Amino acid sequence: QVQLVESGGGLVQAGGSLRLSCAASGRTFSRYAMGWFRQALGKEREFVAAISWSDGSTYYADSVKGRFTISRVNAKNTVYLQMNSLKPEDTAVYYCAAGSRILLPQRANEFDYWGQGTQVTVSS
Repeated sequence: QVQLVESGGGLVQAGGSLRLSCAASGRTFSRYAMGWFRQALGKEREFVAAISWSDGSTYYADSVKGRFTISRVNAKNTVYLQMNSLKPEDTAVYYCAAGSRILLPQRANEFDYWGQGTQVTVSS
């Protein structure tokens, strides 16, 4: 079992930055690929970014490529999402997810554990 707790969300003006954190429980964090998803009001949950458990490979949705950076510190059981140049369309609840079945998962059903989410609001 892995428990995930997100933090770092909040209200920011367009063009600003936020860093989300996701703290994981358990001793096998380093063997889980980690990902971030988001869900805006009235929309489906969408993939944002993922990082593998093995070599730190990353993958991003086109909508955030060049603006967001995912990283992990296994010694701290934590994954981060640095978000720069934020836009109002980035407003959503952001979820952290963990998966052990695929090296670099990108679909929601490829992840096994989910956090409860943290709200990010970008004002124009």
